[in-house]
Amino acid sequence: MKVAIIGTGYVGLPTGVGLAELGNQVTCIDKDSQKIDTLNSGTLTLYEDGLEELFKKNVKEGRIRFTTSMKEGVTDADIVMIAVGTPPHPVTKEADMKYIHAAATELADYLTGYTVVATKSTVPVGTGDDVEALIAHKNPFANFDVVSLPEFLREGFAIHDFFNPDRIVVGANSERARNVIKELYKPFEGKTKMLFVKRRSSETIKYASNAFLSIKIHYINEMADFCEQTGADVFEVAQGMGLDSRIGPKFLNPGPGYGGSCFPKDTMAMAYMARQNGVNMSLINAAIEGNVNRKKQMAKRVLDKVKDIENPKIAVLGLAFKDGTDDCRNSPAVDIVSELVLQGADITAYDPKAMGTACQIFGNKISYADDMYQALKDADVLAILTEWQDFKKLDFEQAQNLMRHKKIVDCRNLLDVAEAKSYGFDYQGIGRK
Repeated sequence: MKVAIIGTGYVGLPTGVGLAELGNQVTCIDKDSQKIDTLNSGTLTLYEDGLEELFKKNVKEGRIRFTTSMKEGVTDADIVMIAVGTPPHPVTKEADMKYIHAAATELADYLTGYTVVATKSTVPVGTGDDVEALIAHKNPFANFDVVSLPEFLREGFAIHDFFNPDRIVVGANSERARNVIKELYKPFEGKTKMLFVKRRSSETIKYASNAFLSIKIHYINEMADFCEQTGADVFEVAQGMGLDSRIGPKFLNPGPGYGGSCFPKDTMAMAYMARQNGVNMSLINAAIEGNVNRKKQMAKRVLDKVKDIENPKIAVLGLAFKDGTDDCRNSPAVDIVSELVLQGADITAYDPKAMGTACQIFGNKISYADDMYQALKDADVLAILTEWQDFKKLDFEQAQNLMRHKKIVDCRNLLDVAEAKSYGFDYQGIGRK
């Protein structure tokens, strides 16, 4: 099939590469000419585990191309996917729909034959109606259907998730549109559940899913606080909870709070939509507030370790919001470091993939190391803020020789507690007394 994807970010680019690998002819469209030039030169514009190999393969075999021209991408396409950003409004925190509306309005002129227009972006309930109206107004003769096709790709695992989806949700109000999407995802037939629902239900599913997972993270973080005060072990508690099939083991890892491009944005947008519809979503509101406080608590833990040290130096490992990606959007690590900077802390940080992104955020407010051991030099405390697996391999002997004081705040519970203490480290993890 011929597929056009508008937007080449963390949704659009992995989706485009994945669809090309399945044998479709894919054109990715983006307004950013510099980004398109970079992609056309054979270089990725973001890091996602496993993406580069498939990207280069499909570019070489001619199944994916990149352009700034909406006309070039949309004309004769069977499916046009809108995968542009829906950032939170700075005041209301509702999803900002200007990029969605602009894309829908512009693509309308280039629809030829029957076309399915799919919203991949996470959008408020009723967006499909708006997109449909915008296209029909701009091009009354267009033959099209609008479907909701929410993405469930985890950053850092987007390629794996694309080829191993636990479900494909399609919000389509016409049989013809449903058949087109069935054809697109035919390679997954018999391998995964494809759920066809009303368009507004599909738009709600993504928000409901992310909000629920955010609440689950907030809950286990509060339970970790409880365990620290009572002498229970949150890992044992989480294991016991996770054996209950109604709860499950996933998203029961305590840490510095949830982050990334989805959970913070989507919980706030869900809360806004609820208020607009006169619904009190107290659990979501509690998770939002608790997540903000969580990161402040983590910063305080780090500062408490050095409160009696004059001009302390803090080593930070991890700046991306999670491992496997260079994305720092709403990263708990970035929020914690920002809080530390506000308190006048001297920080040297290292992240395997997100150094460039973080430098754009912090500039010269912090120092940057070339590796984790350079970050540790003369540090008074080490704060681990992102769960990169490389950090698990920390050489404690080398660390103790580099650091001025042997103190660790492990916000991701990556390190072996017994080993850290055997080297004389003052170690503090999450959820254990």
